[in-house]
Amino acid sequence: MIYSKRIEDRIISPNATILDAMKQMDVLDKKLLLIVSNEKFVSIISAGDIQRAIIKKVDLDTQISTILREQIRVASPNDTMQAIEKLMLSFRMEFCPVVSDDNDLMDVHFWEDIFKNTKPKPVFQFDLPVVVMAGGFGTRLKPLTNVVPKPLIPIGEGTMLEEIFSRFNGHGVNDFFLSVNYKASLIKFYLNELDLPYNIQFVKEEEPRGTAGSLSLLKGKIDNTFFVTNCDIIIDQDYSDILKYHRDNKNELTIIAALKHYQIPYGTLETGDNGELLEIKEKPDQSVWINTGMYILEPNLINEIPEKGFFHITELIGNLKKENRKIGVYPVSEGSWMDTGEWQEYDKTVKRLMDK
Repeated sequence: MIYSKRIEDRIISPNATILDAMKQMDVLDKKLLLIVSNEKFVSIISAGDIQRAIIKKVDLDTQISTILREQIRVASPNDTMQAIEKLMLSFRMEFCPVVSDDNDLMDVHFWEDIFKNTKPKPVFQFDLPVVVMAGGFGTRLKPLTNVVPKPLIPIGEGTMLEEIFSRFNGHGVNDFFLSVNYKASLIKFYLNELDLPYNIQFVKEEEPRGTAGSLSLLKGKIDNTFFVTNCDIIIDQDYSDILKYHRDNKNELTIIAALKHYQIPYGTLETGDNGELLEIKEKPDQSVWINTGMYILEPNLINEIPEKGFFHITELIGNLKKENRKIGVYPVSEGSWMDTGEWQEYDKTVKRLMDK
């Protein structure tokens, strides 16, 4: 059967690997793919399916056919558009395949065609505090940050802070704490002039305290589970999914991690005893998990931050690990992590958001 390019782009073979599916989703900037084999519809695979598999330690080289859900939602050729729209709204479907009794893929209805600029709602709303670490000097973005602090770097028609606020507010969040230091008065002035519809409190570091030191200033101000995010990153993800993972696993701290792909530009050698060559790989790919700079913490952890001195969140994580306390890692794809902390990544992020 001949499909449109738009549908063809979403098709993946059941023999493809989890890593193949992640890469295809990132290229398309989508989170749902069609699985078709021998011109017959097989199933669909979502970013959530992949995340659940990774959390269960399924290898990235595993074929996606082994991690498919038993039940999926599709439409039949006899369904009305009204019924299809209701189905897509109810289950936040990026697209809805129309499949015949013989498993022929007859058509695909896409969210953006039906609901235009309206985005699917999160799985659930939550109103938890969000701490934005906005005190850094932005040295990798000099000379711009000699004048403009990193949190106010322009993104589209606004700033990074506004983008972060908007994404969390879409999940129901209204309370933000901004940890500020460098050019704090400029950040305060800018936000006060905007008169945003959020409850924004400023926490001023008297000196640089590292990536977690300023959390000690929140003692007595936060008594619930809270998010922490760097001011130069965006995670394109349903945050309620991350929160559910954190709660279901009873974590004290959850790290949001992104898969990063590298191609080593050389042949690599594996050797054995006495330097015997065991294997040679020509320009192999390597995948590693990167700390994105977004976390979920339980409020009791604030009391474990020293009140003075430089303290990174990695030190807190290390302390928790030594005590065998519960730390989780929630995986997202490489394309779901947008970084603006250096020029090359900033340019990519701006282009991607403008394309959206």
